Amino acid sequence: MLVLAVAQPDCVSYDVEKNAVRHAEMVRRAEAGVVIFPELSLTGYHLDAPAITVEDSRLGPIVEACAEAGAVALVGAPVKEEGLEYIATLTVDGDGAKVAYRKVHVHASEERFAGGERSEVIEVNGLRLGLAICRDMAVAQHAEDTAALRIDVYAAGVVHQAAEVAVQEERARRIATDHRVWVAVASFAGPTGGGFEHTAGRSGFWRPGGDLVAQAGPEPGEVVRLAIG
Repeated sequence: MLVLAVAQPDCVSYDVEKNAVRHAEMVRRAEAGVVIFPELSLTGYHLDAPAITVEDSRLGPIVEACAEAGAVALVGAPVKEEGLEYIATLTVDGDGAKVAYRKVHVHASEERFAGGERSEVIEVNGLRLGLAICRDMAVAQHAEDTAALRIDVYAAGVVHQAAEVAVQEERARRIATDHRVWVAVASFAGPTGGGFEHTAGRSGFWRPGGDLVAQAGPEPGEVVRLAIG
């Protein structure tokens, strides 16, 4: 049994230091083994935000909180590796941070960023989590490729307009139904860049078969937990 949480931090545009502190607070509040955050949660959805590295000292509060909680945080950030920049998911635990996944299906507006080459999975306490970032969920092949890695949970960090809640939920239901896996979606709440003045929030969990079982509201600051296994 593993407790997962989806979190909606109140994000300060471009301010990795402040956002890391807020992520750390949510990790502590969540009381979960894995805490999933939205796309680009450390910077906000600002496509000109400077890339960070996994050695960035500003990640220290999250590392510390994960060490205290015995948790893994899945954090969204722009990263640079070998001359290329990616929209990425970092895994942060008590030992530090790693790049776990690079967004495969980048949007045309995200032309600064290279697309990742493949689906990725992490394993925590025997539970296999396939990783996704926003537009990945819209591409059926991504879910198919990720499910082929024998996942238990499809875990996505996303940013959607407030008017796109139905789209967000339809994608989650489809993946849960088609591949008979749990789907966990951490969706940005509150204003951010890229024209997203009113974001969807409504992070949640869908069971295999597509039923919604737990969901946050539209406001930042909410955390929803669910035990799976």
